[in-house]
Amino acid sequence: MCQNPNLCFAMSPSDPPSPSGPEEAERNAKRQGQLQEFAGALANGGAADRVQAAREIRKFARRSPRARSALAVPAIIQPLIAMLSSVDHSSRESALLALLNIALRNERNKEKIVSNGVVPLLVDILRSDSSLRELATAAILTLSSLNSNKPIIAASGAVHLLVKILVSGSMQGRVDAVTALYNLSNCKEISEDIHLSIEAVRPLLTLLRDSKKYSKFADKAAGLLGILSKSEEGRCAISEVRGGILTLVETVEEGSLLSTEHAVSILLSLCRSNREKYRKLILNEGPIPGLLILTVEGTKKANDLARDLLELLRDDSRHKKVASEDLETIVYSIATRVDGPDKAEETAKKLLQDMLRRNMEADINRLQLT
Repeated sequence: MCQNPNLCFAMSPSDPPSPSGPEEAERNAKRQGQLQEFAGALANGGAADRVQAAREIRKFARRSPRARSALAVPAIIQPLIAMLSSVDHSSRESALLALLNIALRNERNKEKIVSNGVVPLLVDILRSDSSLRELATAAILTLSSLNSNKPIIAASGAVHLLVKILVSGSMQGRVDAVTALYNLSNCKEISEDIHLSIEAVRPLLTLLRDSKKYSKFADKAAGLLGILSKSEEGRCAISEVRGGILTLVETVEEGSLLSTEHAVSILLSLCRSNREKYRKLILNEGPIPGLLILTVEGTKKANDLARDLLELLRDDSRHKKVASEDLETIVYSIATRVDGPDKAEETAKKLLQDMLRRNMEADINRLQLT
């Protein structure tokens, strides 16, 4: 039986059951001995001993999920967190790496690390230690994937500092910052309190432009741009970035179901806010084929958004109309891609009829308003 409750082997609910017997008992005893050695060095050793213990803990945590669960004890977690406030760079770095590995793919450990007060110290590192800033970003990313941690991290002032990493960090730091910000924005209880700085627009569009549009990362970058597009300041910033609207149109054409939904929502937000200002900017990037495809292949939400945007983009009496044969060619090409050449004619006919019906409905509504 474990004599020290602070060092007893901890099993996560997700850990597989272990076989019983003399061999397993021997392994458990060895594990408990290692934990006590780690705890002793962290509690009683000098600075060099603590750094070495943290490095050994990092290696231990990387062995297996069971090893990570075993480290989720106060005698290990609390001294490692305390090391983050040290003036010694090696102490902070080794503790950060150890905590990161303890938290890896273990929700219970993430909750314990945050409940023991790590977030303010990570925020201090983000604010003041440029050499460890991106490592702290990776730690916040890992910890922010747990829903119960999100309100604590969001309330800490981390969002503004993560945007700074997004603007000026390395590529890996910027990718981690996007994912951490997206994690925080996805928390229903606090999503309205996530205030992203407008300076995030340019790096987000750059990252979206350079990423694979159907990737999970593109989903996150487009989702954050969607938050920024809710304000006029954000919409202006998006339209003023060179190639920004083109990037969104390309996402509509090439993105995953989620990223296309975000991208068409942003374009619609621009056009709804000021049709005269944004309509031509959007049309110049050739969005019509991608939007027409969305009306057939997209999610229900993307389908509705695409139809609304097509209505706002369509020509009226004040603008040169697209020749009907050109439109038919576009629609037929899309129908061929969607249903194959055998059914293309039928599909194209349905698409054109639906567009005509929507145009007639819009004309009737305008007449009723005059």
